[in-house]
Amino acid sequence: MADSPGTAKTLLDHLERYDRVVEVGIGRRTDIAAALAERGVSVTATDVHDREVPANVDFVRDDIVAPDPSVYADADALYALNLPPELHRPALEVAREVDATFLFTTLGGDQPAVPVERKTLEAETLYVARAMGR
Repeated sequence: MADSPGTAKTLLDHLERYDRVVEVGIGRRTDIAAALAERGVSVTATDVHDREVPANVDFVRDDIVAPDPSVYADADALYALNLPPELHRPALEVAREVDATFLFTTLGGDQPAVPVERKTLEAETLYVARAMGR
């Protein structure tokens, strides 16, 4: 994700609208989380493995399939990059529980496993699944 400067900028433009976000499954690619934090967004990153994240990003080890609700409680949005289809539903359920918007990209030709609105970025698609009240 975000290999293209245009895609990264467009993604940041979508995500910086939120005051507090949680990145689900940050992995080793911290560029989007770091850029959001630099733009004044409060960012918490999660992953099932311990990960190094920039100083201005909080990290919590968590599994979206068996989540700790307190990690997501105050989030305006959850987002995930290259999220596999089997995690779409669990992430959307967490977003709905905390009344947050869920935004994600997929790997290659994977299609979303939940109802979404599609936003075309420079080199891929951003999927947006809204929580019930939004």
